[in-house]
Amino acid sequence: MELHQFFLFLAIILIAARLLSETVARFGIPSVIGELLAGLLIGPSLLGWVSPDTTMKLLAEIGIILLLFEVGMDTNLSRLARSGAKPYIVAVVGFTLPFALGYGASAWLFGLPELTALFIGGTLTATSIGITVRVLDDLGKRHSDEAQIVIGAAVLDDILGVLALAFLYQFAVEQEVSFEALGEVSLYIMLFMVLAPLVAKLTAVMIDRLDQHAASPGLLLTMALSLILLFSWLAHAVGAPEIMGGFAAGLAFSQHFGFKLPLGKATLSFEPSPKLAHRLEEQMRPLIHTFSPLFFVMVGVSLNLKAVDWGSTFIWSLAGYLLLVAIIGKFAAGFFIKESRHHQVAIGLSMIPRGEVGLIFAQLGFSQGILNGELYAALLIVVALTTMTPPFLLKWFYTRSETPAD
Repeated sequence: MELHQFFLFLAIILIAARLLSETVARFGIPSVIGELLAGLLIGPSLLGWVSPDTTMKLLAEIGIILLLFEVGMDTNLSRLARSGAKPYIVAVVGFTLPFALGYGASAWLFGLPELTALFIGGTLTATSIGITVRVLDDLGKRHSDEAQIVIGAAVLDDILGVLALAFLYQFAVEQEVSFEALGEVSLYIMLFMVLAPLVAKLTAVMIDRLDQHAASPGLLLTMALSLILLFSWLAHAVGAPEIMGGFAAGLAFSQHFGFKLPLGKATLSFEPSPKLAHRLEEQMRPLIHTFSPLFFVMVGVSLNLKAVDWGSTFIWSLAGYLLLVAIIGKFAAGFFIKESRHHQVAIGLSMIPRGEVGLIFAQLGFSQGILNGELYAALLIVVALTTMTPPFLLKWFYTRSETPAD
């Protein structure tokens, strides 16, 4: 892409995202829907002004990493710990149930080959944490009890999704699976999720002290952004999703996160710093508000609805079954934990969005020749509907539950 074209496309994306998010917000619709619609409007589905090229995808990836950094800063680990096993239960059920139902429907009802059925089941396991967080944020529910469970479950769901993708990709390319290699990747990811926030916290303390004695402005923002990018690179290096690096860096700067390090008879204490968190949040907010819409627009751009043969009965019958399975499998996950019915429904609805993770599965299967055009089109319909519908359902649910009875 030529440089001048890149500037034009970036301007179109930002303007379209802002105009449509503002428009839908005035009608009480979550603004993320406007950004997804902007992607459909300017992308291959309608006007065809912008295509999902590598440069735009990189900028979108930065946007979701920054959004997950903000989520990490807002996450209260002690509050999450009080949830106990609930996020783990929601994640495991929300992963295995759609996978099993998707595989079963594909293999038994439609007679598809085993590898194809496995890829379809894998596509249905995804939960887009980015879309879920934005919707809860738009509704003012990001700090609610159910949101803490959903965020924890969605992070775990992403890790399980990466492992499933590695498993299926290895099976597709090599026609065999090395459980030793998958075990190593699993171990690296677990070690990263445990150690990364601790190492990042040590670095954050040093950044804070440097910033207090800085001779030039912008040191805190520059160093924090560098830490986010570094940990995102490290996450990818160990086989974890890049967004986990942004989340770990966000935890380090959180006003809720601290720990004590025993050194012989002495103890080195790293207490949370609300002042540092507040300063960084003020400086990061413009960046997050600029880059995160790019991600949601690019999700819409990546959905080429012109690729769907809208007259095919096979596509619609398969898409209908898979859509039902995709919704039931995730929604049911909220009911496997002991919570109020209100929280169970909210958690179940929040786990439904597929977004970019589902697209990655579908595109990989299509590029490897595992999914033909009709199967890919059916999955596009499922991903599109499970991405666009939950924000409306959550908005309706919270509005209805908070409206006083007559």
